[in-house]
Amino acid sequence: MVYIFLFLTGFGIAVSGGVTIIAYMNFLPAGLSWMEYFTFIANRIECYFLPIGILIMVFVIYRMPKNFF
Repeated sequence: MVYIFLFLTGFGIAVSGGVTIIAYMNFLPAGLSWMEYFTFIANRIECYFLPIGILIMVFVIYRMPKNFF
């Protein structure tokens, strides 16, 4: 049960970060270059949720017992 909770938590965090990164892509039509965009999202803490969530999910997948189901 703990593994399912951790996996879903990681998934939610990853979705939150991914949606934020996609939402910030709206700055591109406003005149930002790709380099300015990557610099901007590198300074935003909520954009780090995507890799953190993916790492949590990968950790749970590899730590889950083989006879879980």
